[in-house]
Amino acid sequence: MSDDSFIREVNEELRTDNAKALWDRYGAYVVAIAIALVVGTGAWVAWDYWTQSRANTSGDQFSQALDLAKEGKTDEALAVLQTLEAEGYGSYPQLARLRRATVLAQQDKPAEAIAEFDAVVADSSVPEPVRDMARLRAGYLLVDHGSYADVSSRVEALTAETNALRHSAREALGLSAWKEGRAADALTLFEQIASDVGAPRNARERATLMAELIRGSGTGS
Repeated sequence: MSDDSFIREVNEELRTDNAKALWDRYGAYVVAIAIALVVGTGAWVAWDYWTQSRANTSGDQFSQALDLAKEGKTDEALAVLQTLEAEGYGSYPQLARLRRATVLAQQDKPAEAIAEFDAVVADSSVPEPVRDMARLRAGYLLVDHGSYADVSSRVEALTAETNALRHSAREALGLSAWKEGRAADALTLFEQIASDVGAPRNARERATLMAELIRGSGTGS
């Protein structure tokens, strides 16, 4: 046997002995870690499937409610939405609350719809953007079913320059002011919308039309 072969065999024996020693010392930990990885992966897959399944079910229910409402089957839509509020997953219960209030408005029940929107606003567990949308929806209903003060109490806070809903909030206030004979206030609000380059084009067009109408009537000065 050559010296090189002897050295290789010795090195191989050393590696084998070292590996055996390492396994004897840490083998149980390696097995435990491997089992934990398998169990953890299985648990994650199961949890992901469960959450996706719940989300898909809630999404299907919400779509069903929308379809029923479009078909005029408002009672059936309300029943589905009520179930979704109680059993839905993720953001769907909150969306169901907003949609239920909208369906009530479609049923010509503005007082009930406004109360539902106000309940969403008062619920601190609901994310602020959803509460802001509820404020706006209540404000629009109150244009026809309340006073300027009622509208203002819901949407005034949304008219700030940094608020994404400011154009719609100003429109609701402007319409309410115009209805209540406060032409100058209405003109100011519609001009703010019309001159805001960040406002959607259709909102600017409506605001421009209303501003021209108020000026033409001679009541906006």
